[in-house]
Amino acid sequence: MQLVPSISIHDGRTARLIKGDFENEKVFDLSPLDVARQFEDAGINAIHLVDLNGAENGTIFNYPTLELISGHTGLKINYTGGIQTDGDLLKAFEFGADSITASTVSVYKPELFKAWMISYGREKIMLGADCLNQQIRVGGWLKKTQLDLFEHVAYYYDRGLKYIKTTDISMEGRLEGPPFDLFKRLVANFPNLCIYARGGVRNMDDIKQLQDTGIFGVIFGSSFYEGRITLNEISDFIKNNP
Repeated sequence: MQLVPSISIHDGRTARLIKGDFENEKVFDLSPLDVARQFEDAGINAIHLVDLNGAENGTIFNYPTLELISGHTGLKINYTGGIQTDGDLLKAFEFGADSITASTVSVYKPELFKAWMISYGREKIMLGADCLNQQIRVGGWLKKTQLDLFEHVAYYYDRGLKYIKTTDISMEGRLEGPPFDLFKRLVANFPNLCIYARGGVRNMDDIKQLQDTGIFGVIFGSSFYEGRITLNEISDFIKNNP
């Protein structure tokens, strides 16, 4: 199982949101590059880079930070936030993304999202399927939809989707534990899908329990920034799970 730390960026700074609320934001002293280097030194080889400005405004914004991390680390970067057009996608790859996660375009422009999977390959395009009460939310979690999580995932799964990132938004940043049952159901329904679970991770015990559900990877953030998961613990997990 892969460990993938998340670095959220707002106006070039390291930040995080509680329950996806832009009015409830915490900014950290360490720059995104400093955080990325710490993860790399601990043995991490990939990060999930979240452009909060991009998600809020519908076009990528923090690509200078993407370029900075790409140019000064060897990390593979999955970039997300505001990728809604071919131009956004090309800019993300041009400035150093190894892969991208898109959600809004998958809801409103499904033909475009499917074209990206065909043109760039399944390894490069991940579906972001974040939900609240099992209904998909997009646009930085600000926009409601009537789409059921499982129906939405099934549509793209039947069309060759390989990777998905999903979270229960109500658990984001709260450090109250992941929605284990939700992830178990996803694994059972989509056995050939590589599922990255995110949201609610409190400590390494949660990560080990998620590993037991059969998911492909865990994306975590708040538990590290709040000191509940240490760099040593990350390093030990990687060594013990080659």
